[in-house]
Amino acid sequence: MDRLVNYAEKLDTAARESTATPQITPVDTAFTVAEAYQVQKLSVDRRLARGERRIGVKMGLTSRAKMLQVGVEEVAWGRLTDAMLVEEGSALSRARYVHPRVEPEVAFLMKAPLAGKVTAAAALAAVEAIAPAMEIIDSRYENFKFALEDVIADNTSSSGLVIGSWHDPRIDFSNLGVILEIDGEVVQVGSTAAILGHPIRSLVAAARLVAEAGEQINAGDIVMAGGITAAPNLAPGQTVRTTVQDLGAVMFQVEA
Repeated sequence: MDRLVNYAEKLDTAARESTATPQITPVDTAFTVAEAYQVQKLSVDRRLARGERRIGVKMGLTSRAKMLQVGVEEVAWGRLTDAMLVEEGSALSRARYVHPRVEPEVAFLMKAPLAGKVTAAAALAAVEAIAPAMEIIDSRYENFKFALEDVIADNTSSSGLVIGSWHDPRIDFSNLGVILEIDGEVVQVGSTAAILGHPIRSLVAAARLVAEAGEQINAGDIVMAGGITAAPNLAPGQTVRTTVQDLGAVMFQVEA
């Protein structure tokens, strides 16, 4: 366990100081996915001890292309805290991150707890609202390179989230068009169907995975469903905007 505590401290320090750190797996070849999730929890627990508050979970590796790219057949998940919230329409500081990128997503707001093996219908029944969203991902590893175990330990690269206006979840959000713009230029185009074929499947997977860790998704939690397109780099001076069909737009700016 001592080595896992050391990894958690290393990753937590890298995030707080916005400095890159070496990957774990090249040195510790026996490092497992189960241990990586232990490191993730230990690292986030350090943040909670400093006063941050858990506000939900995020899903990663939710596109088939990303699964094939890293050679896995399972999605990954991470933890969200209030310190990661970026106010919609505001500016974030590039200096707070190592090498940040942005992903267009959709977010769920929960009205009831959810955990374990659930159906899509049961998952949807626990949703209060759905919103257009963006996630700022920022691997703390050198050169933005990592194995699956590394990225899980690093809270699946999650560093920030921006949430737009909430909408009734009873609309059909299975295949909505998505446009990501930077400084008014379209840089990525996709569909909510890129999230496991339907975003509700991401919520079903989240319920199962958090239960396996002895936790649950709580009423009031935010669940980020996963990236819809590739994630472009962020640079000072940029204005970033995601528009999701029928859900509206969400934006933020990047300061130095």
